[in-house]
Amino acid sequence: MTNLPGAKLILLTTTHRVAPGLLAWPAWEALRSAGRVLAGDAANPQVAAVRQAGVEVEVVTPGSAPALARLLTGRSAEQSAEQPAGQASGAGPTVWLGSPDGDPGLTDALARLAVEHAGEVPEIEVLPGSYDLPGARLLDLVSVMDRLRSPGGCPWDAEQTHASLVKYLVEEAFELVEAIEEGDRETLREELGDVLLQVFFHSRIAEEHPTDAFSIDDVAGDIVDKLMYRHPHVFGDAEAAGAAEVEANWEALKAAEKSERESVLDGVPAGLPSLAYAAKLVSRVRRGGVAGVPDAPYELPAELTAESAGTLLLAVAQRAHDAGVDVDAALRAAARGYRDAVRASEGLEPDRPE
Repeated sequence: MTNLPGAKLILLTTTHRVAPGLLAWPAWEALRSAGRVLAGDAANPQVAAVRQAGVEVEVVTPGSAPALARLLTGRSAEQSAEQPAGQASGAGPTVWLGSPDGDPGLTDALARLAVEHAGEVPEIEVLPGSYDLPGARLLDLVSVMDRLRSPGGCPWDAEQTHASLVKYLVEEAFELVEAIEEGDRETLREELGDVLLQVFFHSRIAEEHPTDAFSIDDVAGDIVDKLMYRHPHVFGDAEAAGAAEVEANWEALKAAEKSERESVLDGVPAGLPSLAYAAKLVSRVRRGGVAGVPDAPYELPAELTAESAGTLLLAVAQRAHDAGVDVDAALRAAARGYRDAVRASEGLEPDRPE
């Protein structure tokens, strides 16, 4: 298939996640050498930016993708007979300044014209003018959360508070843990998104606080600062021979940050599940080198009571920590095995996360 000699149509695509006017150099070269620059909407943020740079932009409203394709290739009934398809007479190529919605259906319509009118349409080039950087879709999540919480958004989302969302945060976290431990990659991806949503949801609510507001940018900035501070072997001039030394440095820096704490147990959330809470307390005591705290007796009493059962479980958490075993994960794994054994005895397949 040949194209109309000398004629060229450039489809300039951009991303709404980059500020208008921040275009790649080839995009600016195409715009400045164009015979015509067309856009479908005067409200397109790129239109104002391109005009400010001294490039004339014509706004056209053909109404449909096929009509737009015919206009851009010079096959529109309204097209001037003296104007070659895809470019102004004696000038550079026509540049289509892509719409923020991606001009659905346009490329398909252009492809049909190229097949139906081989040799009678201009050469077509798709030129990316700006690119999404890693993490760019997080900006979409910010926008969606803002829409949901704003007037005219979702009534349920607008009513939520930090307190009302706690149960969902806990549920999503445990569903993520289950996906990890089950090795379910598809569910892992979904549950990571659900946990991420909780972070953005809480941050959006925090923006509305009358006296102590903060945003997702503040949250991200704080964790960036913390990560850089606690990784001086990466972002500073400290050295670390291996993972053990990195962990030791991390704990030393963390301890310096929390120097105002009175006890090694300060900061351990009591809302953790009971076994995880016990394991965390044991970890803090062991790491803090607290003397004079006897281990719980590791023996099964003749008669099990609430007190003796709790003591035994604490003893298990202590021994598990000393053996390098995550007692909480170990119990979940044992419970899943028990669950599968019960289902097998019932003639059922092993249960899997939804």
